Amino acid sequence: MNSWADSLTPARMRRVAVVAPLGALRDTLVRVADAGCVELDCPDDPGHGSPGPAARGLQALGSRASQPLLSPTPPDLDTLRAEARADLLAGEAQLEARQEAAVRHDAVAALAGWCPAADVPQLGARLADVGGAVVPLRTPRGTDPPTRLDDTGTVRRSLVPLVRTYGTVPYADVDPSVPAGIAYVVMFGIMFGDAGHGILLLLGALLLRAGRPRRWASLRPVWPFLAGAGVASTLAGFAYGEFFGPTGVLPVLWLDPLDEPMRLLGAAVAFGAVLLALAYAAGIVNRWREGGAGRALYAASGIAGASVFLGLAVLAAGVALHTPVLAVGGALLALAGLALAGTGLFTASGGGAAGALQTGVQLFDVVVRIGSNTVSFARLAAFGLTHAALGDIIWRGTKALTGSGPLALATALLVFTAGNALAFALEALVAGVQALRLEFYELFSRVFDAEGRPFHPWHVPTQTPQDHVPTPHRTEVTT
Repeated sequence: MNSWADSLTPARMRRVAVVAPLGALRDTLVRVADAGCVELDCPDDPGHGSPGPAARGLQALGSRASQPLLSPTPPDLDTLRAEARADLLAGEAQLEARQEAAVRHDAVAALAGWCPAADVPQLGARLADVGGAVVPLRTPRGTDPPTRLDDTGTVRRSLVPLVRTYGTVPYADVDPSVPAGIAYVVMFGIMFGDAGHGILLLLGALLLRAGRPRRWASLRPVWPFLAGAGVASTLAGFAYGEFFGPTGVLPVLWLDPLDEPMRLLGAAVAFGAVLLALAYAAGIVNRWREGGAGRALYAASGIAGASVFLGLAVLAAGVALHTPVLAVGGALLALAGLALAGTGLFTASGGGAAGALQTGVQLFDVVVRIGSNTVSFARLAAFGLTHAALGDIIWRGTKALTGSGPLALATALLVFTAGNALAFALEALVAGVQALRLEFYELFSRVFDAEGRPFHPWHVPTQTPQDHVPTPHRTEVTT
């Protein structure tokens, strides 16, 4: 990354050609496969077209390798088959497919593909040792490069799956992984506001970071995301005065959800409106990068849609504050946005009576969606209120059982522990799902207007010297 702006976009891709003399083609491709940073333009299926000797040997074994490997030197395929080395046969089969796909001219062969711009110099140095080279090419018109989201940092690596679950970010769009992750944990914290429960999430994140329990080791990369949710929940718990319910351990710093539900509801909707405004801002940038100023101006997720949203917000503020100037100004801004959006929709529909009718329906949908999406953030307050209500019920039940002897005290402790465990599990699930829903439907639907193509580099590791290498009987693989 060269600047902070680069961190907000997918990794820069270069169109490249991997070039090598015919005699060095295998060695060059082995190093490309081991580097794992180039997506070559050739079939992914080794059996595509006429299968080569390695592919036929793999088919004869009737097994598939869990991890294909490549030998640094040309192996004896008959020996690989006799030793049931499906891993090496699978690697050679993939190598055969790419050798077959190479374009040959005189004594030189080449394959085109995509490579992250940051990896091109290092790859070129690796290939130069065996006579190969990486040649930058112009990006073909009408072709979008594949998308690879940067996930090199610990925190970013834990946030990228949130966006990937929704879809592949178009190459021209901004990468919203970090702001989307922050928005998610804040929304989660509002709904899961309890300092005690938040501390438990933090402890869980620290256990994952330490690799405990071992059977959950695969979840270790998400520990920063879980820690963020724990911090947000803890802070919300301090604001609500909740510590395993309204136990009185913490004072109320902002509001008690059960005492001031309408205030919490208003704050949740206002917070949602801010997130929607930010989503529109990202949408404007994306529409501009995708199709220029015209696309950004007329798209319902661009300036036109943002104008309708802002106009309706100003109109509502004017009505609430009894300020006619604000109300009229907001109405005019919303109408201007509808006119822009209608122009874009009518042009895209092809015109005519049918196009006008379709445009009218779509404009109605734009207005309805803005209202429904804004109100949808009321669920932040609703589920925050539910969490507080469950904590209140558990605490009241606990207090009712205390002071009546040792058995009652033990029962009270059981009710408190089991009740909080149930509330923790249930509310964590509900808050996680609802935050994800708000992220996908209310926010991402404005940020993204299309889907990109994921970057799939060809990666087959080279066999280590410690592994057994069959004695070669031939110098090259037949293609």
